[in-house]
Amino acid sequence: MSTPEPLEHGGSTRPTGPRPRVTVCGLPVHPLTLEESVAAAEALIADGGPHQHVVLNAAKIVQAHDDPELARIIRSCSLVNADGQSVVWAGRLLGSPLPERVAGIDFMLALWRSAARHGYRVYLLGAETSVVQETARIAADQGVDVVGYRDGYWDETQEPQVVAAVREARPDILFLAVPSPRKEYFLARTQKDLGCALVVGVGGSFDVVAGLRSRAPRWMRQAGLEWFHRLIQEPRRMFLRYAVGNTRFVALTAAYKARLLTGRSRDA
Repeated sequence: MSTPEPLEHGGSTRPTGPRPRVTVCGLPVHPLTLEESVAAAEALIADGGPHQHVVLNAAKIVQAHDDPELARIIRSCSLVNADGQSVVWAGRLLGSPLPERVAGIDFMLALWRSAARHGYRVYLLGAETSVVQETARIAADQGVDVVGYRDGYWDETQEPQVVAAVREARPDILFLAVPSPRKEYFLARTQKDLGCALVVGVGGSFDVVAGLRSRAPRWMRQAGLEWFHRLIQEPRRMFLRYAVGNTRFVALTAAYKARLLTGRSRDA
């Protein structure tokens, strides 16, 4: 079982995530199973934080390739999971094998079970008001100590009140369900002020839990076809993301593979 190892950070030594990390298209990923990821998260919570968890899929890797600040934020995160099956496949191709895909929603639900066992205080932030309310109710029914929740619609002038509300609730875990890269930028500005040990970005997971959207059948998830299920549900929003983003991700992976092959040929 992987456990956090000390890393020099800002002149002090504290756990910043499980080691070793591998690299996929220039970004770090922790080669962990779902069970190992939850154990690593529990260790980060015990450390007191602040720590940030992030997931990588093809779209986010392409975004980070275009956005150095987003890439910097991802590299600073204490725990990075491969959310997309395409990232797992790319890791194998690039010599950075990952044991499995750890989907954001699976990680969130597993952490809910951990929170119920260990008594972690949980705050839910994001999605529409009715959705986050229903998500909070479902989490509480599963034994989670939900100490607060709020929708994901606020502007810059309201941000201090949002941060203050989270801090006053004193959660151990904040689940943040807003789109990327908005959530990464928000946390880069506010993580130290939120006052929680671990922040977990969960994208559209609240919508799934609340029944607004469905997940792909297990066979589609195992075959790496969950993207197709999402495309059917949200064709207008997802078409460009998959048609353009996935094509760019394939090209980016091929470019990194070519660099590896070129480097090996030079070393020969």
